[in-house]
Amino acid sequence: MKIGFIGSGRMAQALGSGIARNFQSAEFVISDPSAEALQKFKELVSPQPVVAVEYNQSVFDQSEVVFIAVKPQYLEVALGAVDASNDEQLVISVAAGFTKQRISSLLQTSRIVRVMPNTPCLIGKGIVAIAPDETISQQDVDTTKQLIATVGQTVLVQETQLDAVTGLSGSGPAFVYRFIESLIAGGVAQGLTQETATQLTVQTVLGAASMVTETGQSCQELIDQVTSPGGTTLAGLAELKRQNFGETVMAAVSQATARSVELGKA
Repeated sequence: MKIGFIGSGRMAQALGSGIARNFQSAEFVISDPSAEALQKFKELVSPQPVVAVEYNQSVFDQSEVVFIAVKPQYLEVALGAVDASNDEQLVISVAAGFTKQRISSLLQTSRIVRVMPNTPCLIGKGIVAIAPDETISQQDVDTTKQLIATVGQTVLVQETQLDAVTGLSGSGPAFVYRFIESLIAGGVAQGLTQETATQLTVQTVLGAASMVTETGQSCQELIDQVTSPGGTTLAGLAELKRQNFGETVMAAVSQATARSVELGKA
């Protein structure tokens, strides 16, 4: 299978390396103004063959599947001179906020599937939302899922939900990292070394997330298991509530979602 990439940055590199590991027959055609990004892409998908081309149209002309992996603000420039009206390529866009309709108007094709990955895809532990619509064949949906599953789990959503996906799982890793950072700082403030606080925090977060996925219990049920009347956890939870922790996290997701909507209209 010949797979094209418009853009060869970090997300393209993650997808390319995942596909290369799982599809031994994959061949890549890529375009990117950054020689450094192109070289990194080639290293990550090695020994699979990679052809770097100067023009984005050449990526389409030589590929069966094309990933649009440029930042939203550069997408119109990247696709402005491309014509895909023959519908020979399945187009998979990872550009946040840019609707299928807008991409279709640029490329003159409706054979487009939008997806929203997140940065844990870089280590094969991502979650990717896939938004096909009624114009996409089941074969194209299956192809998209097979390629995307090489970097993590997949979930099907409506395109109208992708802004919320961006706000939650797209931006969410940064919110989790801030939480981890704060837990570590809290431990250090109470007398732990940086190394010990980091080890305790990271394994606590990993273990707690695994409890959610492996027990099937709700977060509230798991909270109740940790909390005893008049105990330490209850005291900490009361402070989180006093500081409006839950509302703050929800507001962060809301603001990230709103920004995704803005990018789509820009």
